[in-house]
Amino acid sequence: MIKKYQIYKKDKWNMMNVEVNGRHIILREISDQWGEDTHDFLSRPALMDWVNKRFSAEQFEGTESERLEIIEKFQQI
Repeated sequence: MIKKYQIYKKDKWNMMNVEVNGRHIILREISDQWGEDTHDFLSRPALMDWVNKRFSAEQFEGTESERLEIIEKFQQI
């Protein structure tokens, strides 16, 4: 059974969705700047390692509370 999670959706061009099928995790990041980017992970620790790099405090364009909310949504997967 595949479980789907929406991490965020700003509009129809800027969103991040995650599908979990057992241990296999597929993350789809859709952006009006980069198009669609798909990441495959074989474990939750690998996913969280990517999340911590992708949403580092130095690189995140937004408020700290927005960044922490996104990271918390990933932790609930």
